[in-house]
Amino acid sequence: MSKKEHSTIDNLQVLFEDNHLIVINKRPGDIVQGDKTGDQPLSDTVKAFIKKKYNKPGNVYLGVVHRLDRPTSGIVVFAKTSKALPRLNKMFAEKDAKKTYWAIVKNSPEEPKKRLVHWMKRNTKQNKSYAHIKEISESKKAILTYRTLKKLDRYFLLEVDLETGRHHQIRSQLTAIGCPIKGDLKYGFNRSNEDGSIHLHARKLRLMHPVKKEPLEIIALPPNDPIWNACL
Repeated sequence: MSKKEHSTIDNLQVLFEDNHLIVINKRPGDIVQGDKTGDQPLSDTVKAFIKKKYNKPGNVYLGVVHRLDRPTSGIVVFAKTSKALPRLNKMFAEKDAKKTYWAIVKNSPEEPKKRLVHWMKRNTKQNKSYAHIKEISESKKAILTYRTLKKLDRYFLLEVDLETGRHHQIRSQLTAIGCPIKGDLKYGFNRSNEDGSIHLHARKLRLMHPVKKEPLEIIALPPNDPIWNACL
């Protein structure tokens, strides 16, 4: 994905904003936080957006609460205050923030709905995680529940609820049951998407507001492409 296709202030999709947090619908290809590529991270774009919107003269405070894989799209939460950040961090760490994903897969799972339990082991050299049926050395327990929402022409739409938040968890666990995500060459799909994305989307987030203590439910539209559009 070329740099010019990354999110800018003008195409930033803000799903929710108040004094304490801002929630963005991340485009595939954006990195949430700076990395060795040197590409502009979404966090910098959001800072620039806030600076411009509120005409802030100095530095803008923005806390990164969690990440999404670069080829993935959907909901990303940032803290706008130092009061909100540790509370949001705690919510995500303790799984009080409930995340639901949509995944487009080529094969139909054997069962339309199932809770998957694997033991994940990360290979840092490959930047890849492997899902094992039984516990092995240095592995971590990974749990998700999927259900088949829709049969498309050549693919299937799965809804995935995460119970744990392991590295590449959904990608690895779905591959382990023979259902790699469309475009995900790293995890066994047969070809990549032209734009380097994969068809995995952080669709819904439910959490308590870190300051107001009111329930929030945020839903993000998937990217505009024919396959995602067929899911709506």
